Amino acid sequence: MSEATGPSPGKPRATSFIRSPQDFFGGLVLMAIAAFAYWAASDLQGMRGFTFGPGTAPRLFAALLFFLGGGVAIMGLTSDGPPLQKYGVRGPFFVSLAIVAFALLIRPMGLIVTAFASFMVAAMGSDETKWLEAAIVGACLTAFCALLFPYALGLPLQLWPRFLIQ
Repeated sequence: MSEATGPSPGKPRATSFIRSPQDFFGGLVLMAIAAFAYWAASDLQGMRGFTFGPGTAPRLFAALLFFLGGGVAIMGLTSDGPPLQKYGVRGPFFVSLAIVAFALLIRPMGLIVTAFASFMVAAMGSDETKWLEAAIVGACLTAFCALLFPYALGLPLQLWPRFLIQ
């Protein structure tokens, strides 16, 4: 390829400081999440001598994530990699919507209706969803949840909507 159309596959990219933007910015995001987690755990007691406090593990994991994110960011500066991809909003939107729907519907509608409905809402997050397969998997996961939580774990969850029970 000529210089006008871009570098050939065997040659490194021309004079860009960030050689792998996806790795570099991903590492920065990991470091930001770690900094937030470290700040959020700042109110918890830390380690005193050889005894662990409730803030020890979150701080250790936050520090580990920070250094790993720094390593990923450095790799983004030193090695060639893919450019930034277009960020899709559809998946995170529908998964977040499914979580909110579950939180709002679990008490009035019960576990069975809510689990199936929130699974189907989350399935809308992909344009590759096959609805028959999603309904089958949703029904299987709902049945598993209906057996696991109230019966195997003994949690006091209402299975069916209130208007069906009364």
